[in-house]
Amino acid sequence: MSNPASGGPESNPASSGPVPHGNQPGERPGKRAQRAPETDGGEAREPAPAAPPVTAPVPEEGDHGAAPGAEAAAPVDLPPPGPGLEVSPRTRGVLWLLAGLVLLTGVAALVAAALGRGPGWLDGVGAVAVATVLSWALAVRTGGRPWVTAALALAIGGTAVVVDTAVLRTGAAVLTTVTGGVLAVMLTVPAATYWRACREVLVATVLAAITAVAAVGFEPTVTVPRFDYASLLLGLVLVFALVYRLGAGLHGLGRRGLVAVLVGAVLLVLTLAYAELLRRYGAGSVVQSVLEFVDWTTERIGAFPRPLVVLLGIPALVWGTHMRARRRQGWWVCAFGVTATIPLAQGLLDPEGSFAEAGLQAAYSLVPGLLLGYLVVRADLALTGPRGRRGRRAEEAEAHRPEPSRLAEL
Repeated sequence: MSNPASGGPESNPASSGPVPHGNQPGERPGKRAQRAPETDGGEAREPAPAAPPVTAPVPEEGDHGAAPGAEAAAPVDLPPPGPGLEVSPRTRGVLWLLAGLVLLTGVAALVAAALGRGPGWLDGVGAVAVATVLSWALAVRTGGRPWVTAALALAIGGTAVVVDTAVLRTGAAVLTTVTGGVLAVMLTVPAATYWRACREVLVATVLAAITAVAAVGFEPTVTVPRFDYASLLLGLVLVFALVYRLGAGLHGLGRRGLVAVLVGAVLLVLTLAYAELLRRYGAGSVVQSVLEFVDWTTERIGAFPRPLVVLLGIPALVWGTHMRARRRQGWWVCAFGVTATIPLAQGLLDPEGSFAEAGLQAAYSLVPGLLLGYLVVRADLALTGPRGRRGRRAEEAEAHRPEPSRLAEL
């Protein structure tokens, strides 16, 4: 047996085994085993502190720019990629302020022209200004090319006013109606509560009213059913194309979103088909009493609500914005909101109607539509949400799905 003072194997228990070199079995490649601190002159040297691990930011829900399976990159202070409005926040704010001033100036010109004040070309200039701003704002909001879109809108509207033909003016009015109706839906933000959803409906309604004034400024030659169907069809195609990207494709639809889209599509087809059959073949004895009630109501209160807006458009906006605060599928429900914003934007284009009747019709459509939206939201929370008032309050407090602000790019 060796003497411990002689420096034999038993004098240092740490040297009882072979010193490991390289990677051992069960050890990750490139990772060395931890060694005891080395000594230098009897003083232990502390090992150098390990560098903190570099972590990459986890993308939030609603960030659809990263491809699945791609590695997250470290945050870099660079402008966001894409063809959108790649400017600083201060410049973006200045641009939105200028756009708002142009919009207000255009609306003021349109109102003055409607009151018979000013030169005869005032309504055309105001309509072109408003249409250009609406197109620019829609491109900014959806990540398009705002300056190209604004230039095209300015060229189309200016050509329609200068050439002054019925086809060009009517086409410009259709494009303005579609652009404003879709923008009214895109500018909404998620609503954690029902009352905030009502606020979003009011914002969309105000923008639809501005769009209606601009469409009238082009002085189109309107055949009401054709104009309504063309505008609504183009608006649905455009908004669903945008929502397809915002909702991460069909695979992001989900079971609830699929049911909502199917119900909305069936209700839209049935409403339009019934209205067309009624227009072509007239009303039977059962429907005649309903039409007489509509005429009786219009004579006494000045207007009657639009069925498509009440039954589908406004409830879709209420439920869609409410759902967007919780899950991404709410965008698919909001897409049917154009069945409210586009018909409201068409309200002033009826040659047999008046401004007062169009305003009353919009107001009368809002009240029952908001009530129906409340019932839909309550039914959704009753089927999928927590029980009791305290559970609902806790659910509302947690319903904050991240989305860009109202004037930021989606």
